[in-house]
Parts: sequence; C-alpha cells; structure tokens
Amino acid sequence: MDMRILLSIVPVAALVALLLVSYKSEKNESINGVSLVSPPRPVEEEDFHSIANINANWVAIIPYGFSPDDDPSVYYDMKGQWWGERREGTEVLIKYAQQNNLKVMLKPHVWVRSQGWTGEYELGTEEDWKKWERSYQNYILEFAHLAEKYKVPLFCVGTEYRRVVVKRPLFWGHLIDTVSQVYSGKITYAANWDNFHNVTFWNKVDYIGVDAYFPLCEDPIPTVETIVSGWQKQYNELYAISKQYQKPILFTEYGYQSVVGAAGKHWEVDKSKLNMTAQANAYRAIFQRFWGEDWFAGGFLWKWHFSDHAGGLEDPNFTPQGKPSEAVIRQHYNLNTGR
Repeated sequence: MDMRILLSIVPVAALVALLLVSYKSEKNESINGVSLVSPPRPVEEEDFHSIANINANWVAIIPYGFSPDDDPSVYYDMKGQWWGERREGTEVLIKYAQQNNLKVMLKPHVWVRSQGWTGEYELGTEEDWKKWERSYQNYILEFAHLAEKYKVPLFCVGTEYRRVVVKRPLFWGHLIDTVSQVYSGKITYAANWDNFHNVTFWNKVDYIGVDAYFPLCEDPIPTVETIVSGWQKQYNELYAISKQYQKPILFTEYGYQSVVGAAGKHWEVDKSKLNMTAQANAYRAIFQRFWGEDWFAGGFLWKWHFSDHAGGLEDPNFTPQGKPSEAVIRQHYNLNTGR
C-alpha cells in the first residue's frame, strides 16, 4: 500500500505501533541454526526432534565432495561415501528437516585429501585450474538443482576456499550467475574468518557468509564480558562490510570446543584440558554481541550429531550436546527464534 494512502486512513500513533510490530517480527526471524553431521548410515525422521528441542529453526545439510592431491577434480556422490554425504542421504535429510518445520541451508563442502583444508588448496597451471573449475561447477550445480527441487531457501556455493577466491575471482562470479539460472532461493558463500575481506563477489550473494572461528582472547577461561570485549574489532569490521555491500552478515558456521582456551586459537587448544565453562561463556558472548543486530542474520552452530551419545561432559569437541552450552543455546534460541 502507498504510504500516503496509509497515512490518510491510519492514525499516526497506530501507524507507528504497526511499524514497530513489523520491525520486531522481522528481527525475531533470526537464523538459529545447527550444522548437521552427515551421518554414515540412514537416520529416522524422529532423529530431528532433538534439534527442535533446542529451539533451532534452521539446519545446514552438508553433501561433501573430495579433491585428491594429484587430480584437479572434485568427486562426489560416490558409493564409498557416507550415506548423508551422498545425494540419496541429502534428499532424505532435507525431507526430514522440512517435516520438522526446519528451514534448510544446503552447503556443499569439499575436503582435500592429504591437505585436508580447502583454504590451502592450490594448483600449478591454468589447465589444471580450468579442469578444477569445470568439475567444481558440476558438483555445485548437482546440488543447486536438488535445492531447487525441494525449495530449499538458502544455498551456499562454497566453503573456506581462502586462496581460490583470491586467485580465481571471475570464476566465482560466473558460478553464482550460473547457479542463479537453476536455483531461485537465496545464495551465500562461507568465507573463512580471516578471509572475508578478500572476497570480491559479495555483491552477487544475498548474505555475506563467515565461518566465525575468530580468536577473541588469550584468557584460558574468560568471562562473558571479556569475550564480548574481544569481539569489538571483528564486530566493527563485520558491520563495515555489511554496510559497504548492503548485505546482512550470516555466520555460516560458529562454535567453540569445550576446553581451556575455547575463545582463542581453536587450532592450538589442548584437548586434554576439558572445560565446559569456557565453551558456555563463549556461546553467551556471541549471542549477546550479535543476535538482535539488524544487520546480522544469525548463524549455524558447529555441530550436531544424530546420536544420543554425542557430546557429554567428557567430550572436548565442538558439539554442545549433553553439555551446559546446550541449555545456553536452547534458552537463547527460544528468545530469538522465528518459529
């Protein structure tokens, strides 16, 4: 409705109230997500109920691909892969998520054999790069078509290719354009926490995706206040790039291990030094710092297993399952969910 017409028929006070309700409703629709572990064997629809129990409203489903060291290709949907990594399992997981009123981000993710991390992926010749680009595009389009088939609302075109986004920027722009021809939902890319400044194609996506494993402080068991203060530099940088591109920030991954030093350099922690408080405080701080900001869309915690035995007080890994952090997440997601 034209604003002039609306003003003529609605008293000003009522209009202000209406706009505030609309704004608050939009703010309440945060993406409160979990990243699902791709299960090795089929799961049941009931296995999704634990996700609803923490008041999550989104899940990230991850069909993995693999790149060998000696072959500039991406292999996917292979017989030897885990069920949840293949197309067959991915389709079932999408259906189960939708049956549980969970929205889906489909997030293809490549492992590099021997190297492990895609961030260091490197090729030596233009011929090899061209071969990789064709192969990677085929992989992404396979699952973009699947996302369109099931009306998945969000699709991620890549994860943590720190070097490749710098060396092959034109490829990513072309890839996003190609995906948009077969997929009608929203698109993101998941940049590593130390690389989002170097991505040149944010103007082509709907969300600026960041895997938010920022080192925030060196305290072994910091308070919530200390961690919130540690976010200030990154907060400012994320806000600035959001405003630059007029796109919301989405934490395509975020999370903490349940160990001493959880809010620091996660790749350097000693997993023998369990500490549940460090993990729980880090979750409280990230929620306090970002959720509710009008330029911040939400995020997907890392990670959620389909097992009653996952996590627990003896587990140092990222999952919050069976730990004090699970209650922190449940409470926060309950306050900020759009469900």
